[in-house]
Amino acid sequence: MKKIILLIAEGFGTGLSPIAPGTCGSVIGLLWFLLLIAFQNLWLYILGSVVGILVSIYLCGIAEDILKIKDPPPVVLDEIVSIPVCYIGWVILAKTSAMPALSYFFSGKKLIPFLGIFLTFRLLDALKPFPINIIQRLNGGLGIVADDILAAILTSIIWFFIIKLSWF
Repeated sequence: MKKIILLIAEGFGTGLSPIAPGTCGSVIGLLWFLLLIAFQNLWLYILGSVVGILVSIYLCGIAEDILKIKDPPPVVLDEIVSIPVCYIGWVILAKTSAMPALSYFFSGKKLIPFLGIFLTFRLLDALKPFPINIIQRLNGGLGIVADDILAAILTSIIWFFIIKLSWF
């Protein structure tokens, strides 16, 4: 069971990357985002995001106990589940009568915010500015996941306004 928990918590091996394991895990998070969008239902998107966060808190806490390291670098499930949170502002802006199709996020100028959101999250997660650096001090799985969720929320807010005030 420990091996399965570590496999999931380490992003199916992406967290074991010698270079930028958090970024590698975040790429898997893009797949999680695309899967949630594919259901074409805002409530399922939100529910999937919340369930993912709760499962991540639990599994990351167990992984931390197994590895006996506080917030172990190979544990990237927190990055994976944070990615849909990064995009929620854009999803809400793009939603008219129905959820936007997958193609919406990759058409024309929309590639700019798609990549910008990803890069902003990675920057905030890596630099951990205030208040992200404070929330990371929480213990266990909550501490592992909470800073990434806060970075994702800040990313979503930043890009909500950039997209709302621009031509994207």
